[in-house]
Amino acid sequence: MNFIQQAYKGENQWYLYLIVIFIVLFGWQFIGVIPLAVTAVLHSENMAEFSRAAKDNFMSLGIDKNLFLLLMVIMFAFGLISLFLGIKYIHRRAIKTVITSRSKIDWSRFWFGFIVWGLVSISIVASDIFLSPENYTWNFKPIPFFTLVTVSFLCLPIQTSFEELLFRGYFMQGLGTWFKNRWVPLIITSVAFGLLHGANPEVEKLGYISMVFYIGTGFFFGITTLMDEGTELALGLHAINNIVAAFLVTTDWTVFQTDALFLDTSDPSVGIEMFLPVFVLYPLMLVLFSKKYGWQNWKEKLLGHIEKPKITEERL
Repeated sequence: MNFIQQAYKGENQWYLYLIVIFIVLFGWQFIGVIPLAVTAVLHSENMAEFSRAAKDNFMSLGIDKNLFLLLMVIMFAFGLISLFLGIKYIHRRAIKTVITSRSKIDWSRFWFGFIVWGLVSISIVASDIFLSPENYTWNFKPIPFFTLVTVSFLCLPIQTSFEELLFRGYFMQGLGTWFKNRWVPLIITSVAFGLLHGANPEVEKLGYISMVFYIGTGFFFGITTLMDEGTELALGLHAINNIVAAFLVTTDWTVFQTDALFLDTSDPSVGIEMFLPVFVLYPLMLVLFSKKYGWQNWKEKLLGHIEKPKITEERL
């Protein structure tokens, strides 16, 4: 049974998806935001200052960068827990089914994607620092930096796992069973993933051309998931991508403002780094994965029809 068909192992009525989406949004955007809101109130002199920060950026209140990152991750943790509860108790199927079609989660795939993309990402950034040193300032502060590394490696995979399992898992499977094919959920989830990042300050600074990167990344993760019949590779890729972005280079205008090793002082601009991953690195990674894991039948796995199998429901 393929990855999308895992949705048939439980209750799959359309209205259940609306219920679960509501539960996830409530856990993510209402309960999950409480620790951040409380911290922001404690850092505000009055409610007017709090209101201004809420519209702009809570970091303007002087909240420690590592604490702010942790509080942001807590929001996603509540979203992930809400998603798991919805799958288990509303759809009445095993949580594993939204992660993989294999009999058990293949962690070796997670670590392969994590390590390979980590090496690629660090090499690309290091090359740019070497070629354009005038754009970077050494920003190493021992205690904040090592705290950042700890928070990044332990907590950021929660944020990335929530996004992957929501888009490449839950939505991909649900849309696949509704439209009875693979290409419609691939397109919808990839575009939606990109649009979710449309509120990032990078988009405001660089313009909507930056959406090429976000939507292209969504397609990369989506194709990887469909071809590999599971999210393990995508989970590893997404996790290390955000970890490297957090601890290696920071700026004062991107979504990740951290105590990273380097501060990028260059003016915001659209350069090759916006298109290199989407049109060069991602295709090369897909070729690597296809060779290692023996991917075949690309047309069927990306465009093929989805049928409801005759199964015994797998529930927890």
